[in-house]
Amino acid sequence: MIIAAYFIVLNLIGFASMRRDKTLARRRARRTPENTLMFIAFAGGALGSWIGMYAFRHKTKHRGFTIGVPLLLAWNVFGFIWLMGWFPLLSYHENT
Repeated sequence: MIIAAYFIVLNLIGFASMRRDKTLARRRARRTPENTLMFIAFAGGALGSWIGMYAFRHKTKHRGFTIGVPLLLAWNVFGFIWLMGWFPLLSYHENT
């Protein structure tokens, strides 16, 4: 349950961070660093970041984001499945 909540919260943060950065870009204000946006995606918020990219048309022309965020989404899915113990060969819960 905690693992699922972690991923839900990170995805909401990923989505909100794309919206916030797009808003700041329109205002020509100081922006969120790209490394921060990618770290949020890496840490578990890739789905929210990916949806936010296309919902707000933000970072969709940056190859690092259009390729990197979907790859991080695959990483997040694998990590979620592994942490939940649903991966039969490499289960986290096998040795506990």
